[in-house]
Amino acid sequence: QVQLVESGGGLVQAGGSLRLSCATSGRTVSRYYIAWFRQPPGKEREFVAAISWTGTRYYADSVSGRSTISRDNAKNTVFLQMNSLKPEDTAVYYCAATLRTTWSINNVDFWGQGTQVTVSS
Repeated sequence: QVQLVESGGGLVQAGGSLRLSCATSGRTVSRYYIAWFRQPPGKEREFVAAISWTGTRYYADSVSGRSTISRDNAKNTVFLQMNSLKPEDTAVYYCAATLRTTWSINNVDFWGQGTQVTVSS
């Protein structure tokens, strides 16, 4: 079992920044890629970014260059730094644990509860 708890969401103006945190726990957490997904209002959940235990990073085209995923293994926490935020970044952001690199929601093994990010224009 892997537990994931997100924090750091909120309301920000367009062009601003936010850092999301995902606190992870569980004996096997190091086996998993930790990923961020988001679900905009009325849309499907989509992949944002992911990181392996050793630090290999993956990004969706929509956030590449504006976001950085990182992890502090000593604190069992994964971060998503988002810069130059746009109104279309408004979504519920979910932390996820997966063993596969398909970044499909169907292959996610564990989900966090989500944190709301709202970007005002």
